[in-house]
Amino acid sequence: MEYINLGRTGLKVSRLCLGTMNFGPHTAEKDSFAIMDYALESGINFFDTANVYGRKLGQGVTESIIGRWFAQGGGRREKVVLATKARGRMGDWPNQTGLSARHIREACEASLKRLQVEYIDLYQMHHIARDTPWEEIWQAMEVLVQQGKVIYVGSSNFAGWHIASAQENARARHFMGLVSEQSLYNLTERTIELEVIPACLKYGLGLIPWSPLAGGALGGISKKMDEGRRAEETVQKEIEAMRAQLVAWEKFCVKIKEKPADVALAWLLHNPVVTAPIIGPRTLEQLTGSLHALEIKLDQAALKRLDKIWPGPGGEAPEAYAW
Repeated sequence: MEYINLGRTGLKVSRLCLGTMNFGPHTAEKDSFAIMDYALESGINFFDTANVYGRKLGQGVTESIIGRWFAQGGGRREKVVLATKARGRMGDWPNQTGLSARHIREACEASLKRLQVEYIDLYQMHHIARDTPWEEIWQAMEVLVQQGKVIYVGSSNFAGWHIASAQENARARHFMGLVSEQSLYNLTERTIELEVIPACLKYGLGLIPWSPLAGGALGGISKKMDEGRRAEETVQKEIEAMRAQLVAWEKFCVKIKEKPADVALAWLLHNPVVTAPIIGPRTLEQLTGSLHALEIKLDQAALKRLDKIWPGPGGEAPEAYAW
């Protein structure tokens, strides 16, 4: 396993991040435990979750599963860099959502309890809260850091402007502010190259791409369409809309003798601003298959070909990214 600093911090995380969204709704607790055990054995030390994962309002199902896994001991908590999120709705009352100082405090306490830990390594804002001033948000986060309940703060689904605003306000308070941004990023969704990636580079944020396989579309159209996210109607419609590109994509993968899913991950790993793509396996088999992506090296000719098949919003990838 390869490790990299999380943004401008000294924290070392694995080049793949274990996403846990499937734990509970699609993956039984026993199987979730097996996936986390294997991830740790394979050197994956970066786990990502959120208080809303589990699809049961306010119950934090996924966090609770991870908490029971930690409770087994064996150095699990000490080895894992744990990331979770707050912002989503956790109840029916008006203050059980958002990024008010009150909700941040309550959400953090609840996550700590469910996860059965004393601190969260990376506490992420799941989305921007346009109705809450940065003074309030940073004051709340500073308290959590001072109390030792949170070490680093990150964002998720922020625009470039949100990152800049957050960091300038944090700087004025002599606070470290954001150290990472978690964004939708894959070969089919490259919009963040316009403003989010430049903002991450400017402010020293690590980029944690979610949905690196575009909901399974980049896993290969020749594979079964009746299981996992690929079976969802919206994903199937997207696959049909991109069929010509996907055919060219799969021909490229056949030419270099690699699986499409592995190449999609390898492409992300070639971007120097990317810290770790989030892989969200439903099964142990899916996890073991993802590890090969770390061994794939794409040369400049391959990267240029991928730019032709999947052009970014500004055309080919900017040279500043040193791809």
